[in-house]
Amino acid sequence: MPLPPAHNPAALSPVIAGAWRLAEWGWTAQQRLAWIEGNLELGVTSFDHAALYGGGDDVESLFGQALALRPSLRDRVQLVSQCGVGLLNPARPGGPATARAKPFDSSAAHIRASVEQSLRALRTDHLDLLLIHWSDAPMDVDAMAETLATLRAEGKVLHFGASQLRPAQLALLHSRIALTTHQLELSPLHRDPLHDGTLDQCLDLGLRPMVWSPLAGGRLFTADDAQSRKLRHTLAAMASALGVTVITLVIAWVMHHPSAPLPILGARRITVAREAMAAQSLQLDDAAWRRICAAAAGPAVA
Repeated sequence: MPLPPAHNPAALSPVIAGAWRLAEWGWTAQQRLAWIEGNLELGVTSFDHAALYGGGDDVESLFGQALALRPSLRDRVQLVSQCGVGLLNPARPGGPATARAKPFDSSAAHIRASVEQSLRALRTDHLDLLLIHWSDAPMDVDAMAETLATLRAEGKVLHFGASQLRPAQLALLHSRIALTTHQLELSPLHRDPLHDGTLDQCLDLGLRPMVWSPLAGGRLFTADDAQSRKLRHTLAAMASALGVTVITLVIAWVMHHPSAPLPILGARRITVAREAMAAQSLQLDDAAWRRICAAAAGPAVA
């Protein structure tokens, strides 16, 4: 595995806990706290949030309730949130009557409102990292950068990043205010960032990417097409030969890219986080990495 780049100013952990399914698990605040502490014991100290997570439930509020049971933990965690999508949750001020998708919104007013609500929900005075989500509308990057700079000066957000911006959008925003990361989707079943210039741009700009759905949302284990079955067979054989689990192997595959991606795992079982963290010790070579690509896409990429 390559050495991680020097740029990780938000001090994110090697694996990030995704909170988007927290409401689905139906836990009490005490159970949510146990999940937070279980991750911390493994060295997973960063938690990924967004206003849109949870459908009709405000996941950030659920997390904040749990964190309030042990306020001293705030100094040990990095809280990540993102904005750029209209408020989806009816529980949030200004949210729709029913949970549904709203248009993307990259306006300065939306950014300010989203941050303020996230701070209230998470019961904290600052976000360690705020991500600007992709927008299908023209982005006024100067107004956006001014708002972000003000939020940083107020101590409400320490660092900024992007989430699924197009390369030109990312370059434009980064030219106005320094970004630290770009959140994107990557897995053996979704390899577009390897070929569309997204990860190349991260390397060029010195951004350490955050990777969502590194296990393809579970499709690595459930998809029933011929290519997915071939991939599962290859992963199982390789994992057995290496003495690791398939989860550890796939996370090592994600981490192997020279940009040293930080995978986000939205799993309720702490054992998944443990297996993901074990990937740091798995030294994949390029041939093994390409073998997984070939199993996923066919021999043309081997």
